[in-house]
Parts: sequence; structure tokens; C-alpha cells
Amino acid sequence: MSELKKMTLLHVLNNSAEKFADRPAVSFLDRPKITYREFKSKVDSISSFLKDEGVIAGDKVAILSENQPNWGIVYFAITTMGAIAVPIMTEFHSTEVHHILRHSESKAIFVSAKYFNKIEDADVDSLLTTVLLDDFSVIPANTKSDFLKEVIAGGKKEFAKIKEAALKFVGLLPGQVEEDSIALILYTSGTTGHSKGVILTHKNIVSDALSTLNMVHVDSNTRFLSMLPLFHTIESTLGLVVPIIKGASVTYLDKPPTAAALLPALLKVKPTVMLAVPLIIEKIFRNKILPEFNKKAIVRGLYKIPTVRKRLHKIAGKKLMQTFGGELEMFCIGGASLAADVERFLNEAGFPYAIGYGLTETSPLVTGTGPQGVRLRSAGKVMQWMEVKIDNPDPKNGEGEVLIKGPNVMKGYYRDPEKTKEVFTEDGWFKSGDLGVIDKDGYLFIKGRSKNVIIGPNGKNIYPEEIESIINEFPYVAESLVITRGDQLIAKIYPNFDEIDQEFKIQRLTEPKAREIINKIFSDLLIQINTRVNTFSRINKIVEQREPFEKTPTQKIKRYLYVE
Repeated sequence: MSELKKMTLLHVLNNSAEKFADRPAVSFLDRPKITYREFKSKVDSISSFLKDEGVIAGDKVAILSENQPNWGIVYFAITTMGAIAVPIMTEFHSTEVHHILRHSESKAIFVSAKYFNKIEDADVDSLLTTVLLDDFSVIPANTKSDFLKEVIAGGKKEFAKIKEAALKFVGLLPGQVEEDSIALILYTSGTTGHSKGVILTHKNIVSDALSTLNMVHVDSNTRFLSMLPLFHTIESTLGLVVPIIKGASVTYLDKPPTAAALLPALLKVKPTVMLAVPLIIEKIFRNKILPEFNKKAIVRGLYKIPTVRKRLHKIAGKKLMQTFGGELEMFCIGGASLAADVERFLNEAGFPYAIGYGLTETSPLVTGTGPQGVRLRSAGKVMQWMEVKIDNPDPKNGEGEVLIKGPNVMKGYYRDPEKTKEVFTEDGWFKSGDLGVIDKDGYLFIKGRSKNVIIGPNGKNIYPEEIESIINEFPYVAESLVITRGDQLIAKIYPNFDEIDQEFKIQRLTEPKAREIINKIFSDLLIQINTRVNTFSRINKIVEQREPFEKTPTQKIKRYLYVE
């Protein structure tokens, strides 16, 4: 990418605005597209406004909003003037949002109407300016949610809008935004219940985006349809910075990506690239595709024959491609482990999926491949400019902690030198906390989180994620979690009630009879699970989980909430 003089978001924007001026950059579905020229003009206006409000290089500016075109505009406006963006997860409780605003010492916040209630009572001394991200109206101090709703309903006449800048950009000069300048502080919501402010520089983000582009093809004709939240690096780096570099277009939904909203959008946009977490494609397979194979006894029997199964998968794969608009070139999956049976389906169906591995701390991507290079159960190969090694590998199976080095690795955790020190080795390797093994061809296989490993009575390592992957293949299981209780291995299972009701019509039965059927399902399931796992990984008991498990934005179960 020689056209980039520096690995900064400022150079990314300037280069693309010049090169792709009249190409569409971002838009809502069924609304006018914002061109790269218009995108940069809006970015310049916001940057100029922030400067007038007293925001200078190094100041923090928060973003709290659902996905929309203005999110990306604000992201670039903050970072290209040398300030630091603080994207906040919309799932955070208002008390967590307030804590992040105080901890980051944010000077301003761009918030959508949908989430304004989370900050209306925030008592943050550093916070001087609040802007409605939906239309860039400046929200006066002490405004309440009810009044804001009235104003929105009335056309926002009471609030002054940030003026579009017809003048030249008056922000900081390009030389003042360096590769090592901090671009983002991201407060993570991990599965261990600990929120940390990850510091990412311009070089962290841009180098990761360029490494990705060295691995996969994106150009100005590529169409992205956004589904994942922009406050996560999967979407902000791979789903925003990557397309911006190449002059591609990104379409956002103006409602949650449910099937009712997503299916029509797929047919209209006909995306060529999509980013997703495993849960999305797993639900499609288990709720739509697999039931078709199980509907008739004869098909259910034939499905067990590998050659027939592959043929059925091919047919289903063609239909799935049409569901996604018919022009999909790459369906990228990351953020968590993809279930083995679902990956087998995608592979045999010829669906253009690709799997990557990374963390917020690595901006995020570290390993991956294009659709042509996937290897079953693998997270791909190490990307350009990065290094991965396995620490203290087990002599028997080569498994150990995944260590990472590269220009994409974070500076550290904001205002937390102790935790920063904990996650780096003395010679500068980032300790991922993930267990993995690298095969002879350089493919990385992730086994699970080191903190989740259960030591069995015989001293063997038990990886709960591997057992859960097997459990989740069964049609009567929606999701599962494997934990220990004393010296027993317990599987908490949230049943797939739709599948159970379709088979047994339990909604028409009395509670005792319905409970009898579910108990019988669990009893049979326990036997089936234990025939497929190692002897030292056998489940002692299944416990019903009555509600869906609480999850992170990348749809990983928050394990710490369920450890006993």
C-alpha cells in the first residue's frame, strides 16, 4: 500500500477521499449514499467543531451509538484531528458508561437518541459537550430523555446543528498525527467479567487493516453489509477502515439485524463481503437448514451417509448463497469458535467462508485466510508483519499459550500499568490467554482459554469449549456451558424449545408431562455426549438453563457469571 505515506487514519482518509471522491462510502439501507468526498467534508466539519469546543490532540471523545453512517464519520473526525476516540459498548449499563466517561476523562460524547438515557444523569466533570450523533445536534446540558424524544418528534428545531464546513479543514496538520499517536481506547467486556481500556494507536489499526488486505481481495466495487457492532474492532477495523482504504461501500441497517430486517437487505445490497460472529451462521444452520434434513425419516437416514450428506450440503449451500443475495465472495467469521458441524456444512456446501483469530488487544486480526485457504477447525495462518509462537508447548500435543508480536499489538491498558505488565512477557510478547497449537503447515488451531481449562482428577486438561462444541451439535440444544461442581463435570444446557416442540408438541402437554419429556431428552443426550468425548472429559450431569446465557457483544457466553 505505497499510496499511504504513513500508517495513520488521517492518511487513509485523505488518500481515499482523493482517489475515490465520487464513489459511495457509507449509507443506510434505502437512503442516499454518502460519497467519499461528502464523507471527508463531514469529517472535517466535526473535527473543526470539536476544535472550537476546546478539544485538542490527546483529548478523549466518546461514542455511544448503534451502527449508522455517522458513527464512522465521527470515528474519523476524532482520530484524524489527533484526539482519541472512546467507543462504548451499547450493552453496558448506565453505571458502567458513567465509569468509562470518568475513567477516560472524555471531554465530549457523541450519543444516539436510542442510548441518550444512559448518559442523561452522568456526573462527569471532564465532559463539556454532548452531541446527538443521529443528526449532529448539540444537546444542551441537563437535557432529559423525555424532552429529547419530544424534540426529535418535533424535528429537533430547538437544538443547533453543527454547521457543514464549506471552508478548508482547520484541524491539526497531517504531521501532528503520527503512527504512534493513540487513536482509540476500547473498554472491553470480556468473558471473565473484567473491563479494561485497550489503547490502540493509528499504526495498530492501519497495519492490521493493511495486513488483512494483503490476505483477501477488496476493491472499490466491494459491497459490505454491516451486522456487527462498530464499537468492536472486528467491525471498526475490518468492516470500516478496510473498506475505506479500498474505496468500497458499507451499508448499515436502521434496525437490529433480525431475520425480518436482514433478509430483504441481503437481496437489495447483494453484499460481496460480510463479517459475522459464529452464532449468526450457527442459528441459520440449526434453525433453517438442519431441520429440512431431519424432516423426513428417509432423508434423515440418508444424511448419515457421508457422500449423500455432502450432496445435500451442496444443494443447501446454493440456496444459502441466494439467500445472501447471490454475489457473496467472502463471509468472514470471528470473535468466537465456530461449531464443528456448522463449519463442516459450510465447507462441504462450497460456501465462501473464512475464519480469523484475534483479540481487541491485537486490533483485532492475527491469523486468517481467504475462503480458498481455509482448513477445517483452523483459525488460519499468521498475517503479514506479525509473529505467533506457542509458549511452553505440551511435549505430547504441542499445545500451549498463544503469544503474539507485531505492529498491531496494543500499547497497553489505559491507566493500568500492572495489568499491562501482566499480559506481556519480558521480551515483549503479548500473552493472549488462549491455548493453541500450530501444525506443520503453519495453521493455528485454538483449543480454548487458558483460564477456562479444567484439570481433571487424573491431571488431564479438559477444554470446556471443545465439549460445548460437541453438545451444541445436537438438535435439541440451543447453547451450553460446561463447568465443574465439586469434582463433577456439569453441562448447563439451554434447550432448543422450537425443535423440541416441533417433535413432541410439548406446548400442548401438561407441565409434568412436558418435564418428563425434557428429562428423557437430557438423559439420552448425556449418553450420546459421553460416547463422543474422551473418557476423562465425560459429563456427570446435565442441568437445564432456564434462560439464554448472558453474552458479550461477540456472542461469547460470560462464563464468570455461571462458575459455581
